[in-house]
Amino acid sequence: MNKRSGVLCLVCAAVLCSIGGVCIKGIPWTPLAVNGARCAVAACITGLFLCASHHRLRMNAGILRGALSLALTTILYVFSTKLAGAANADLLMYTSPVFVLLYLWAAKHEAPPKGAFSCCLAVFAGVALLVSGGLGAGSLLGNLLGLCSGVSYAGVFLVGCEADSDPASSFFFGQVIGAALGLPFLFAERDFSAVPVLCALALGIFQLGLSYILMAKGIERTAPAAANLITAIEPVLTPVWVALVYGETLSRAALFGALLVICGIVRYQLCAARAASE
Repeated sequence: MNKRSGVLCLVCAAVLCSIGGVCIKGIPWTPLAVNGARCAVAACITGLFLCASHHRLRMNAGILRGALSLALTTILYVFSTKLAGAANADLLMYTSPVFVLLYLWAAKHEAPPKGAFSCCLAVFAGVALLVSGGLGAGSLLGNLLGLCSGVSYAGVFLVGCEADSDPASSFFFGQVIGAALGLPFLFAERDFSAVPVLCALALGIFQLGLSYILMAKGIERTAPAAANLITAIEPVLTPVWVALVYGETLSRAALFGALLVICGIVRYQLCAARAASE
């Protein structure tokens, strides 16, 4: 698979991931129950793919870190969506490119591209506006959990930096961990009508199953920061789906914050591309 097909895989993964907010809002279960259900379905999808492609599962310290990053991200994202709304949860999770950049700079001694610092400022300024916009709705905790998901989501894209890495194994084990932690809470739920069950299946099959199979393929051929930024299509699409289905909108301050986050991410991508061509 060449670099272009890797980018295409990441774009398709982001589109599939963008249905998360709509589906999660349609499930009246606790966050851990929702995450347990979708991770269980996703693990089955990923497991079938690994078997069909004769991909052998592996485990080492780097793969385990990737698995834990994914499991933590899925849990934090559902909590944040329930408490702060899908739009805020997605945009806060996509502060992750900043944390990828900081890690590569501090741990790998990879100098950030020119202009990266101003991009970081724009992203964090946007996050501040998002969080302040959620205070009136009593969703500060949800926004903070969303920001934490940005840190853990950075770990998902750093899987490819590890020696002897295997993103597919990391994602499969991360889904298994999420299922193991959440399924006990699912058994306590009572509403298993058509809408919650179909939403949970959609989350597991498309948003967390097929999307992460595509993401694993894309990460293998794409640098961590670039891969993370390509998938930033997701937070642009998520508010659109949520607004169409539920009529949920952001406040003016939060909307301006969202614009700052997206502009900061896009500008960083342009800076990185310019640096690579020099």
